[in-house]
Amino acid sequence: MKQVGYAVVGLGAISQQAVLPAFAHSKNARLIAVVSGDKAKAKQLAEQFRATNHYTYDEYAGCLKNPEVEAVYVATPPGAHEKYTVQAARAKKHVLCEKPLATTVDACRRMVQVCRDNSIQFMTAYRKYFEPGSVALKKIISSGQLGRIDIIHTAFTEFRPAGDSSPEWLFKRKVSGGGPWMDLGVYCVNTSRWLVDEDPVEAAAASWTRDRKRFKEVEEGVAFRLNFPSGLVLQGTASWGSVLTSFVQLHGEKGWASLSPAFAFEDDRRLTGKIAGKWFGEEFNAMDEFALELDAFAGCIRENRQPEPSGVQGMRDVAIIEAIYRAAKLGRPVAIRYPNEKSKRRKS
Repeated sequence: MKQVGYAVVGLGAISQQAVLPAFAHSKNARLIAVVSGDKAKAKQLAEQFRATNHYTYDEYAGCLKNPEVEAVYVATPPGAHEKYTVQAARAKKHVLCEKPLATTVDACRRMVQVCRDNSIQFMTAYRKYFEPGSVALKKIISSGQLGRIDIIHTAFTEFRPAGDSSPEWLFKRKVSGGGPWMDLGVYCVNTSRWLVDEDPVEAAAASWTRDRKRFKEVEEGVAFRLNFPSGLVLQGTASWGSVLTSFVQLHGEKGWASLSPAFAFEDDRRLTGKIAGKWFGEEFNAMDEFALELDAFAGCIRENRQPEPSGVQGMRDVAIIEAIYRAAKLGRPVAIRYPNEKSKRRKS
């Protein structure tokens, strides 16, 4: 496969720690350009990661005119995802966009539509679809070894105390869209939906804030429940008040299975459980999940096939996020309002 040329837009922590280094481990993706609001930073990182071009945000149109750039990885804060996705789509560049897809369903809808109108591939950057531990867990579920899934428990937490190095935009609702539920809880929701191939219809939630000085605009933590048409119930938590950890555990008629850590990319993973009275366990070494993601999207571009997870799936997750916030505010369960989409589960 001829490598696909990428531009990375937004050079914050996730780009520097994970996205840019992933190109060295990718088979089908090549870093062509980087784009940042800081020209000196763009130049320095272009040299460090061997990109042939660097641009400022004001020069983004020039980046999109570069014929070597075939795809754009949008890694800005969520509030800017729509802007850079729309510009790329209109320039006929394929788009791989970080999660959450945007801060509102309306923004997601516009992003999905412009990508369709311009016949470009549009993928939401969920790494779990490609990470071997998650894939192994999905195979167990899909094979029916657990039987009907009755309960899912899941959580994703990070500690962000006052005075740490967290970027300020994380705590600005207009830019981030919300707190840990938007930042971390989206993994709990999307991964669970993908694992069981089902979408929830009702949400209930409660949020809390201990440090009211720091968390003026966004929550510090959220506990939530999602009800599914099959009767499956998901219980989950997302918080910025405790140490980095994550897990997803599924309980079925015939057995249970758990993956931990489930969502952060730095640690080895352990898949454990008990089926028909017999214990099982498997370990998966930490690996470059971002390289797998880049290669998967490159394959979709070269083979002209719809990516999974698509932009539509990212939009549906934001609809669930909005329902969670609405339920927490009202103090009662609410129906989840999905966008009016002709496409169904996991189609773009």
